[in-house]
Amino acid sequence: MAAQKINEALEHVAKAEKYLKTGFLKWKPDYDSAATEYGKAGVAFKNAKQFDQAKDAYLREAEAHANNRALFHAAKAYEQAGMMLKEMQKLPEAVQLIEKASMMYLENGTPDTAAIALERAGKLIESMNPEKAVQLYQQTASVFENEERLRQAVELLGKASRLLVRGRRLDEAALSIQKEKNIYKEIENYATCYKKTIAQVLVHLHRHDYVAAERCVRESYSIPGFSESEDCAALEQLLEGYDNQDQDQVSYVCNLPLFKYMDNDYAKLALSLAVPGGGTKKKSPVTTQDKAGGPAAIGSHAEEEDDEYSGGLC
Repeated sequence: MAAQKINEALEHVAKAEKYLKTGFLKWKPDYDSAATEYGKAGVAFKNAKQFDQAKDAYLREAEAHANNRALFHAAKAYEQAGMMLKEMQKLPEAVQLIEKASMMYLENGTPDTAAIALERAGKLIESMNPEKAVQLYQQTASVFENEERLRQAVELLGKASRLLVRGRRLDEAALSIQKEKNIYKEIENYATCYKKTIAQVLVHLHRHDYVAAERCVRESYSIPGFSESEDCAALEQLLEGYDNQDQDQVSYVCNLPLFKYMDNDYAKLALSLAVPGGGTKKKSPVTTQDKAGGPAAIGSHAEEEDDEYSGGLC
């Protein structure tokens, strides 16, 4: 079966080369017909699992379409060549071709298709090169934003933000989350704005920037419903504990379901948050008595701490 497909592919390549030849009675190559034959050759090679030859056939198809100024079809062929490189586990080279395809889609005036191609490239490279994936997701978000497709744009920004957090690029992550939050506010998705405020605060506290974290909460009071939300109450408790260097209070808040069930990258930030000078993180003070007492347990714990040091540190 494979041998039959390879022979079929080679026949299409031969036909394509014939279409490209010029002579006394044929002054111009027939790029359109050649591209069609190269495309058929690519499919046949792919079915025979000859991915390297399939990639070459698709590249020739792309070149023929480009010579014919058929940019959309050229871009599609570059994408196909990129997918053959993916099958060969040559991911950086695959991403380069898909990026080239996306630029052609933009030039052709089809930005949606360009954005989809960039997102596909980001997914391919994410595990191998997260920095490149961030760049691709941000590019994709920009394309969607220019087209006023804000929901798609913010989804891609979210992917970029999580990768930045995972890579501990926290300064960039803080800016990326702020951009997400601005878009969610614009489309009036206020509940998600609250969650993004939690993510912001966690990032800023891991950056050891209490002032920026407090400012995020203060600025969020302008978002409808935030000041009455459980998110706001939890963040105020968190900031209070952090400011008082009370690791037990910080740990208690960070173990609330509100924090534990966030996206995994932010949940990890919560669980690993330590107050300055707090040393090793204490166990969460959610004992049987605390559970019975509920949130008020935080207040009673704080009073015990005050009593302990009421006679002075010395």
